Amino acid sequence: MDLRELERDNTGRCRLNSAVPAVCRQEPCVLGVDEAGRGPVLGPMVYAVCYCPLSRLADLEALKVADSKTLSENERERLFAKMEEDRDFVGWALDVLSPNLISTSMLGRVKYNLNSLSHDTAAGLIQYALDQGVNVTQVFVDTVGMPETYQARLQQRFPGIDVTVKAKADALYPVVSAASICAKVARDQAVKHWQFLERLEDLDTDYGSGYPNDPKTKAWLRKHIEPVFGFPQFVRFSWRTAQTILEKEAEGVIWEDSEAAAPEGPGRITSYFLQEEPQNRPRGPHRYFQERGLEAATNL
Repeated sequence: MDLRELERDNTGRCRLNSAVPAVCRQEPCVLGVDEAGRGPVLGPMVYAVCYCPLSRLADLEALKVADSKTLSENERERLFAKMEEDRDFVGWALDVLSPNLISTSMLGRVKYNLNSLSHDTAAGLIQYALDQGVNVTQVFVDTVGMPETYQARLQQRFPGIDVTVKAKADALYPVVSAASICAKVARDQAVKHWQFLERLEDLDTDYGSGYPNDPKTKAWLRKHIEPVFGFPQFVRFSWRTAQTILEKEAEGVIWEDSEAAAPEGPGRITSYFLQEEPQNRPRGPHRYFQERGLEAATNL
């Protein structure tokens, strides 16, 4: 799997895909959706779709694909290589979401939780397959959250497709198992070859499992925290584990407005625009206004 595009820029998201087999444009296809790396505090989350014609589903099953969590890394690599050999009827696409994108989404002014991000990414990959000309007629998805709600949402977006959302779909449907393998292989390679933007001294690449409750992962976080700037972008700083370590190990921050005395009670909105008595105004304009050359207006 070629992840050079991700290695060039791992701060946002990266979409990768195989060539679309000609038969997948001509015949009705089944498509599976699964992810890898939803829970870890380290590294990206990868969503994947895998698809093949309904007439060749038995051939996909013959590869002995299974839930990626039940397979060793070598077994996953071997099965992915087999799918690549069968590129005349099997196709796939990935969306790799960086830790930075996940955390900034979750901690933005408008909250974008992990479930919503997951749902939208899955729907985006289904749409991507359709846009590439894949003749998708059936979709199977490993659920995130309540399967009934998730299925209804996808069915509404793709009314011409038969959508099934189930818990443990990666163990029930071979096409979802294949997607699971694609996602896990991509995440494993992304973590193994992660390009750190930060200059880290004595970088330890033994991260443990990457899950928040892993003592080795916690030790890695403590070792590589920067007292002022926090963690490298390899870390999902929106995770509670990372936040707890930041609170204990990093320096406290006093924002420039913190010491300014706030007026008692709510002020009038016009006080932000009109010249009023000095006691009701903050001590000097905020840097936001200074940098933009903005001044208080006396007349509106």
